[in-house]
Amino acid sequence: MPETRRAMSAAYKTRKSDAWIYALRMGDALWVGSTPTLASIENRHGFTLRQGTHPNKALQQAWLAAGERFTFETLEHLDPDLSDLARARLLKERLAYWQEELDAPKV
Repeated sequence: MPETRRAMSAAYKTRKSDAWIYALRMGDALWVGSTPTLASIENRHGFTLRQGTHPNKALQQAWLAAGERFTFETLEHLDPDLSDLARARLLKERLAYWQEELDAPKV
């Protein structure tokens, strides 16, 4: 058991971190965001919107007005082989690009 736990811990520490740019659409409204964990971001937004506790109040209002539905889209996946520093810098740059390109605020 301890060996399995150590192996799992080592695998977690050496995993490659992904980085994504995504969009949330509700009707005609659009928001753009970034995340290092695409697997959980859609769930997190859905949960906080359903609870009425989303930190973006405009998004929360759109959620209520749109009948509590949104479309989640991935816009870009960054290279997982980038260093942490390069990934963070590029993620910020690409988020700004997509915000300007789609004329959309940040989530």
